[in-house]
Amino acid sequence: MLIGVIADDFTGASDIAVTLSKGLAGEGGLHTTQYLGIPQQPATADVEAGVIALKSRSLPAAKAVQQSLAACEWLLDQGCTQIVFKYCSTFDSTDDGNIGPVLDALAARLEARRVIVCPAFPAMGRTVYQGNLFVHDRPLNESGMEHHPLTPMKDADIRRLLARQARTRVSHIRWQQVVQGSEQLRETLQAYSEDEPQLLVVDALSDHDLTIIGVAAAEARLISGGSGIALGLPHNFISAGKAQGDSRKFPAIAGPSAILVGSCSGATRGQIEEHQKHHAVLAIEIQDVMAQRIHADDVVNFILAHQDDCPLVYSSGDPTSVRQAQQQFGQHNISQRLDQLFGDSARKLVYEAGIQRLVVGGGETSGAVVSALDLGCLQVGREIDPGVPALFAQRDRPLALALKSGNFGRRDFFSHALKVLAASGD
Repeated sequence: MLIGVIADDFTGASDIAVTLSKGLAGEGGLHTTQYLGIPQQPATADVEAGVIALKSRSLPAAKAVQQSLAACEWLLDQGCTQIVFKYCSTFDSTDDGNIGPVLDALAARLEARRVIVCPAFPAMGRTVYQGNLFVHDRPLNESGMEHHPLTPMKDADIRRLLARQARTRVSHIRWQQVVQGSEQLRETLQAYSEDEPQLLVVDALSDHDLTIIGVAAAEARLISGGSGIALGLPHNFISAGKAQGDSRKFPAIAGPSAILVGSCSGATRGQIEEHQKHHAVLAIEIQDVMAQRIHADDVVNFILAHQDDCPLVYSSGDPTSVRQAQQQFGQHNISQRLDQLFGDSARKLVYEAGIQRLVVGGGETSGAVVSALDLGCLQVGREIDPGVPALFAQRDRPLALALKSGNFGRRDFFSHALKVLAASGD
């Protein structure tokens, strides 16, 4: 294994896995496997990039650090020479962490004196300029992320955010330095290593910028960012003759399907609205979940009764209704109950009802679902939409999945994803 990735949620893991798998145009990427939690056995010899999906984004910082270090140890044992810490391109974290504390711990373990911090993902409108994170034309704290139920983002300045979270000194590399090219940027990075250990917030406005950064970081032990930070990394290993470029084919799976959605993002609400114009949709009310008036069997029965109509079950809401529910029942209690409901539903759908195509919306929901399914690892297939790959579980009965972050995907994503999973071998 050449590159090891530690991702703080399951959809983010899929996002960077497909980036590593496809690589730069004309070169191909790395043979990439996504692991659902820290594996208990060694990787197979053909894996060139391993992505460990943790559900650590919303954990207490100390527990997130513990899990991230354990993941790092497993990846190092597989022979990885470069570690990537993957977090959301909207830098989802609070002033208590978890991004800063995890970076501190990983940098200390790997003796990394300079660590790139770049959450930019231009394909989804996320860019970093003068150290500030933008979502399209708006600063992060005016993009809607200020209303996130778990990690409300109140500041767009990544330097200030990190300084409140991390012990390591925070510095900044401007876009004007990035566009001078990989060789010049490599020299700039090297100069920082002569000083005390530092977290380097690096500007990026385009995929070209991210490729420059990735190529410049060829020798870096530790890199951090959104999935875009991995754009140039396969090139480093392919050009050095350590990898050949992955060109595997995956099967088409056209069996029974289900869509489970637990995201409250504006993009996901719009996708649900679009889906229900043409397909079967069931809304789950928080009050019914908390009062135990709805159970996994109700979800399964709805899905099975509407198999000809791309059935979707969701729990979502606008920021006002979400805040009201949190005030009434408590944020942690709601998350715990919804995770249990969606996890139990997924397990029944796959192992009892024979569902073979499963699309999940929302990072926390995706984590709950794949944890409940206990799949071990997933092979990374073609890209459905930017940042969302087709994933395949190696089981007696084939299973194809798509795990979508809340803000990702075209407006008709859910039906589109099912079509792609049914045609992946084309």
